[in-house]
Amino acid sequence: MSERRSEVKKASLSLVERKQLAARNRIVEAADALFAERGFDNVSVTDIAERAEVGRTTFFRHFGDKTEVVFAKEQAMYDAITDATSVVLAPTQSLDSLAGALSALEPLVVRLCEQATADLAAYERHTLLLDANEELRARDALKNQYIAKELEKVLLKHNAPPAVATMAAQLALACYASGHSLAATPGDLVAETRAAFRSTLAMSSAAAEA
Repeated sequence: MSERRSEVKKASLSLVERKQLAARNRIVEAADALFAERGFDNVSVTDIAERAEVGRTTFFRHFGDKTEVVFAKEQAMYDAITDATSVVLAPTQSLDSLAGALSALEPLVVRLCEQATADLAAYERHTLLLDANEELRARDALKNQYIAKELEKVLLKHNAPPAVATMAAQLALACYASGHSLAATPGDLVAETRAAFRSTLAMSSAAAEA
């Protein structure tokens, strides 16, 4: 859905806006290449601007600093989350229960994983970059909490109790984090995240029956 919206939005842009978008994309691609070559700390804004063949003024028109560029491609993920808040869930269990709410979030989280790994090489470069830099990991943690809050909003919109919505969203985020940690390769993220949901839901069911 977010891809279709992006295409419609792009088609409606003026010539000036399309040129600005092209410059932004060149900056992102240049930064991606430079970070892969040199690491985050050894790349400056000037380096990125020169590789992208734009001026520093153009760079700062699009990004506040080089950290923002690292996460630029995740805008599509944020769009997907925005889409998710407008979907109608079809839960197999009542959203009054933690298991039901978590189960309802699973397809949304899996969709985000699929989107994140659509370009496996880019996802792997991004992961390696974060693993090597504490500042970027901190920024990534903030992004994950944003995702959790948006997932919580999805459940609240469908009348889940606030406490259940909060706990289910945090557990869904934990399932994603587990999937990320357990994935032997970037291509395993979706399968490992699904497995984490299965394990968590099984534990929830066992606890409810105890």
